[in-house]
Amino acid sequence: MCGIVGYIGPRDATPLILGGLKRLEYRGYDSAGLAVIQNGEIQVRRDAGKLSRLETLVSASPLDGQVGIGHTRWATHGEPSARNAHPHLGLTGKVVVAHNGIVENFLELREELAAEGERFNSDTDSEVIVHLIEKYLATEGGLVEATRKALSHLKGAHGVVALCADEPDKIVAARLGNAGGVVIGIGDGEVFVASDLPAILEHTRRVAFLESRQMAVVTRTGVQIQTLEGAAVQLQIHGIAWDPVAAEKGEYRHFMEKEIHEQARALTDTIAGRVDFDNGGGVRLPELNLTPDLARRIQKIYIIACGTAAHAGMVGKALIERVARIPVEVDIASEFRYRDPIVSPGTVVLAISQSGETADTLAAMEEAHKKGAALWSIVNAIGSQAMRLADGCISMQCGPEIGVASTKAYTAPLVDLYMLAIHLADLRGVLDARTRRSLIADLRLIPDLAGQCLDRNAEVEKLARLLMNTRHCLYLGRGINMPTAYEGALKLKEISYIHAEGYPAGEMKHGPIALIDREMPVIVIAPRDPWYEKMFSQIEQARARGGVVIGLATDGDERVAAAANHVLWLPETPWMLSPVTAIIPLQLLAYHIAALRGLDVDQPRNLAKSVTVE
Repeated sequence: MCGIVGYIGPRDATPLILGGLKRLEYRGYDSAGLAVIQNGEIQVRRDAGKLSRLETLVSASPLDGQVGIGHTRWATHGEPSARNAHPHLGLTGKVVVAHNGIVENFLELREELAAEGERFNSDTDSEVIVHLIEKYLATEGGLVEATRKALSHLKGAHGVVALCADEPDKIVAARLGNAGGVVIGIGDGEVFVASDLPAILEHTRRVAFLESRQMAVVTRTGVQIQTLEGAAVQLQIHGIAWDPVAAEKGEYRHFMEKEIHEQARALTDTIAGRVDFDNGGGVRLPELNLTPDLARRIQKIYIIACGTAAHAGMVGKALIERVARIPVEVDIASEFRYRDPIVSPGTVVLAISQSGETADTLAAMEEAHKKGAALWSIVNAIGSQAMRLADGCISMQCGPEIGVASTKAYTAPLVDLYMLAIHLADLRGVLDARTRRSLIADLRLIPDLAGQCLDRNAEVEKLARLLMNTRHCLYLGRGINMPTAYEGALKLKEISYIHAEGYPAGEMKHGPIALIDREMPVIVIAPRDPWYEKMFSQIEQARARGGVVIGLATDGDERVAAAANHVLWLPETPWMLSPVTAIIPLQLLAYHIAALRGLDVDQPRNLAKSVTVE
């Protein structure tokens, strides 16, 4: 959840670090801080609240130095406050640390250090790290070895960066487990450290990623990577193609609004280069490393994910079972590893994650690996841990998604899963050429259909004005659009703070119907698909109980228009791709309601973009 930025080079570190932290605001935070080596001493500025408060503090008391680290914190131990903000300075004033993750044994370590005479200046678990480094600094031969020794005492998953005033020529960064990424950006005579790519893309596209239990010693002239046991690791530099301008709002009020409107482009990029529209209609997913033999040996697929990604997985289940005829289970990643799942050599575990750093998803992947499953991932963040852990992967091709509430990183994996279903079916020999060509032809339509949905933004905003003061909302969907109901309700909850529930429409009579009255809008997802007649009956039942019904209906559907109080129109879409178009007006509806209520759309309360702790 937290953000880390570090810099060493010829330029003033302060504006570079603050700029990088600003690009990581999407991760969620409640305090921020900065530490710079200035005139041989470590100077720290910290405050609770948004980065603007830190910027004001720095303006009043400037920092000027060429080496520094910064941090945005999401509180786990100790309230959001200046004293609990990172970076944490040791008692000698010689060492400073910023940390992502949770020190699971911090109470034990704190008691041991206190018994040795250490004093603590915060309530955080993270402060024990700087005290441990200071403890070993004199005996272990400098910052690198002291940090290595300190990290050996920690339980849990962590990302750590450290500076020492006596060694101003280096930054030490380390990663243990899956507490978030550590990215090293290599420039011309300067090096950056960050917890995520957007923080440094403005300055360099040449990056290296730390794996778990690796440490980087960063100097102005380069980077040395080694294991926590001290073995040298060959530096692997990756070239990143993302444009840093894509992480700016541009003409839009909020990142979420921008990202909703980027979906037609993101879907085009998702399809581009992967589909042969002209020569038989094949799908190419080379990074998946899938062979015909492996495809035929698959007996079962588990899709593991959290939140929005899990809803995409539910659509994927319907697609893969229908097209490729492989049994699929969808598991919430945080539950998967605790129920001792039955995994055989014929099992594939497919993880879906925007960030590729979601702690629960990574832990579930590790559990599946231990049990012998093949691992796949669908990930947006290139080079992330979920991508590197997997035997094969599919990149979402969304570009940076800054808003906490995921939008384009929901629709892109829907298309990825559709392509995967076709690819699996082809390799298994269960898809005839005519059906394949038809499915591929449908895929060609989807970017334009998404664009048509976005063109109806004004109609959605008009409805949002009518619903902005509602307190509860019920979303109903069926079949392939049951997950659309879940995802639509989640979007409304996340950013407008309106209580909303997504339900399978057939379950309405088994409890939720008791809630329906004139004060509870019911959104019924009823495009023309195989479940249309069943969904139309839900409209009639809700109206019979006095409910205010908003229908999502295919253009020209006079039955829904006559029965519902309001209609959000959808372009006619092939039913297997209808979740892509059906969700867009629901994303827009949630966005406009939240914006009209004057809420922080991009950073809703209590939420973070990348959930890197359990």
